[in-house]
Amino acid sequence: MVRGEVTTSLGRASFVGNSVLRVMADAMAAVCHLTLRYLDWLSLQFLPDTAEHEWLDRHGDIWLVNADGSTGRKVATFASGSITIFGDQGAIIPAGTRLTGSDDWPYETTQQVFANGDIGVTAMVRALNPGAGGNKALGDVLSMETVIIGVTSEAPVIDIDGGVNDETDEQLRERVLRRIQQPPMGGAAYDYEAWALAVPGVTRAWAASEMGIGTVTVRFMMDDMRADNDGIPTQEDIDAVEIYINGKRPVAVKDTFVVAPVKQEITCIIDQLVPDTESVRAEIEQSLNLMLRNLAAPGQTIFAAWKSYAIMNTTSVVSFHLANNEDDVMQSVGHIGILGSVIYD
Repeated sequence: MVRGEVTTSLGRASFVGNSVLRVMADAMAAVCHLTLRYLDWLSLQFLPDTAEHEWLDRHGDIWLVNADGSTGRKVATFASGSITIFGDQGAIIPAGTRLTGSDDWPYETTQQVFANGDIGVTAMVRALNPGAGGNKALGDVLSMETVIIGVTSEAPVIDIDGGVNDETDEQLRERVLRRIQQPPMGGAAYDYEAWALAVPGVTRAWAASEMGIGTVTVRFMMDDMRADNDGIPTQEDIDAVEIYINGKRPVAVKDTFVVAPVKQEITCIIDQLVPDTESVRAEIEQSLNLMLRNLAAPGQTIFAAWKSYAIMNTTSVVSFHLANNEDDVMQSVGHIGILGSVIYD
């Protein structure tokens, strides 16, 4: 195209070999091509539904305010909890004692404690790195990085939780689009959902007048931080969301209830699966979990068609038969479907 323009401007003169005009025309074409590609990429960044990571952060900073007062992407949080330390009676474990998990995740004690022999003493710890990797369950063990005389180096975990990873691009994008499409209305149902979603760790939220006109019931899930409990929040999580919502909601609302959804397990019985391998079974369960995360909600019936589609949508599945091919109706408006057993006959 550039060569043609140059030729036209010179009265249809032709290019000869690698002449200066030909080289200049090709260079101009390359510059124009790169400029147009950049403008094409830039046009995608101006809209949050197509923006990439850094630009999406900019959209988030403009549109979103989180429960902790930050703007934009919800950042990773530090896990904290308690461990049991054994040692000779009276041995001192100072605050700041460093420990690590089997995955080398670092922790430190937050207070000085004294060993109590075989009974063990409870010590509070916090993770030194943010993220869900800092969460540890009962039965896990932390090891002291330095030897303390009279103290056992291994400390069993009682419970360490509260760590959550940075909000993903898709989670942030969904919140930005929700904020644009559903602007604050001073107490609409989706306002309550947005307030709940502003709390770190909350991945899904629903608001409804379950208790009658003039009331609002908010239910929410923490799919990543409470994955070991199928995403159901703890009472501590509920309290944190309730405190934030109470600071945002209209004072004229009669009653506001913040509660956890009630688990209702969904069982799938699959036979005639082709191919029937362990890897295919794992893919099926992953696909079913993804379907429930996208479609399950308090009181929402889980249709057999959804289950069948999720299984058939698994890449490696050629054919199957869903033996219990019926809808799963929730027991109440507060129950939510979670994957229970997947039985292969």
